[in-house]
Amino acid sequence: MKILLIHQAFVSPQEAGGTRHYEFARRCLKDGHEFTIVASTLSYLSGKSAVDGNRLVTEQDVDGVRVLRAYTYPSLHKSFIWRIITFLSFMITSVWAGLRAGPIDVVMGTSPPIFQALSAWVVAFLRRRPFLLEIRDLWPEFGIDMGVLTNPILITLARWLERFLYNRATHLLVNSPAYQDYLLEKGIAPEKISFIPNGVDPSMFSPDATGDTIREEFNLHGKFVATYAGALGIANDIPTILRAARRLQDQGDTTVHILLVGDGKERRSLEHQAAELRLTNVTFTGARPKQEMNTFLAASAVGVATLQNIPMFSMTYPNKVFDYMAAARPTVLGIDGVIRKVVEAADGGVFVQPEDDEALAETLLQLSKQPARVKEMGISARRYVELHFNRADQAQAFVALAQQVAAK
Repeated sequence: MKILLIHQAFVSPQEAGGTRHYEFARRCLKDGHEFTIVASTLSYLSGKSAVDGNRLVTEQDVDGVRVLRAYTYPSLHKSFIWRIITFLSFMITSVWAGLRAGPIDVVMGTSPPIFQALSAWVVAFLRRRPFLLEIRDLWPEFGIDMGVLTNPILITLARWLERFLYNRATHLLVNSPAYQDYLLEKGIAPEKISFIPNGVDPSMFSPDATGDTIREEFNLHGKFVATYAGALGIANDIPTILRAARRLQDQGDTTVHILLVGDGKERRSLEHQAAELRLTNVTFTGARPKQEMNTFLAASAVGVATLQNIPMFSMTYPNKVFDYMAAARPTVLGIDGVIRKVVEAADGGVFVQPEDDEALAETLLQLSKQPARVKEMGISARRYVELHFNRADQAQAFVALAQQVAAK
């Protein structure tokens, strides 16, 4: 079986970001299949070029996975309009790359951005191959809820495109149970939907690691380190974390230190906010490769996960939470909904109301005084994620699904 995935933001463990598709691809290779990925020439987090030169398509080998880097106009973080231009440029060049990718049995698209899903459908249509569409976030509904997408004409067009892709897909794959319910409410037949949740490869994380190199690098010895690892975007509600840090500082706390490990279009603005608040208990580390997350989380006592307090975000399974759990670190969770159920079922963290910086600060302060409880929750989280959200099991399920779709 030969799979073609069009995914603008694909990353490997040597880069920053989620590695779900890398791990799926590696499992396919292990089982004797071929996996080709059409990805952007730009890093989705930093907006910087991931290749040398401006060739239309640059071919790479990533641990045996064939990656075709399609040229993308470098304006990802300039503004919303320029971001759309970047997406549209990849939509065009990814079709070109997909049509020249060699023999394939199934074409997989993933959304968001929704434009790349359209690219995948075009390639599948022109090459007469089944189209597997993965829904990782509900676009355009997330954009509407966040107030990013407000133009009535654009909203109408985006919803039309969403329905078009759902109807044209041979099969739909979702990574959250709430997305499955959403599609059923849209009238999609249950047999057309499969659920393979977000998860983690537990072997990437060692619960017994100490993280001394990170503590040394950022002068964190003796600190209760709370780490947020992920994108620094509008949706991620980092200002709440900064306000919580200010509360801790104003209370005279010198124990809790917050690491913000990641990058994104809001990073400069957030660093400016931190400077205005004169925060000495927050460190921006920049984007770091996924393979370094074990060391960062080993240096941490807890992980922090936040999102804006909008209804659609109650439906998400954020990757970072599963990383925290695999590292045996409790999650301080500022997200309600389906991921809260996971954390509470695992006894793997503490929930605080989204956007409540006072509750976040108080929770971090209290946990810094309860090392035994923190360790207990971390062990419980690791045990739960190994059993229920193990990427090895999910990758095996993905291969079986891809074979079923290819047979159609």
